[in-house]
Amino acid sequence: MKKIEPTELQLKQWHDDSKNWKLGIFYFNRMDRRVFPPKRFYGGWTVNFANPISMIVLLALLICIVAIKYSIQ
Repeated sequence: MKKIEPTELQLKQWHDDSKNWKLGIFYFNRMDRRVFPPKRFYGGWTVNFANPISMIVLLALLICIVAIKYSIQ
């Protein structure tokens, strides 16, 4: 079964839909497979908290930061 990629218009509609933003700042959309979609305001990137890969990447990043912090001490 071939997965259909969303169009740019669909991605924009998802991004602009307030239902996909928890507390206005946390992006949560199960249909969006992007790991790091653009932020809602001020540019840059955020994490798609509905994507399991995003959560693994975020957890790995946090572990690296903690490991570096404690290895410097």
